[in-house]
Amino acid sequence: MAKERRQEKPKPRPIEEIRQEIAHTRDRLSRDLTGLRYELDFPLKFRKSFQQSTRTWISAAVLTGVAFTARMASRTKKTVTLKTKGGQKAKGEEQKKGLLQAGLAMGILRLAATALRPVVVAFVTKKLGSYAGRVT
Repeated sequence: MAKERRQEKPKPRPIEEIRQEIAHTRDRLSRDLTGLRYELDFPLKFRKSFQQSTRTWISAAVLTGVAFTARMASRTKKTVTLKTKGGQKAKGEEQKKGLLQAGLAMGILRLAATALRPVVVAFVTKKLGSYAGRVT
């Protein structure tokens, strides 16, 4: 018969060694959590990114606004016609007149906005350019 091998029991470790290992593990876990907290701090990352490349962020915002405006302006308007009864004609005429005046006011405002856009863009660029010069 073959001799059975007995498994040797591991030697007990000294308490100081175990305490050192626990302290080392806590330290490593603390560093890992600090790194994870930094990685998940998106507002801080956004602020740093904006401070480092302010002009890029501003131009991206302007381009997004221009694209959105162009998209909204290209939408077609649908006209709806309603048949009214003879007795409501006077009220309908008043509403039509009010809509015509509102449409005229909107048209004038749109023309004014188109004419003033270069002035506003130059003003905003000047103000943000001086701000960007101070930040970076």
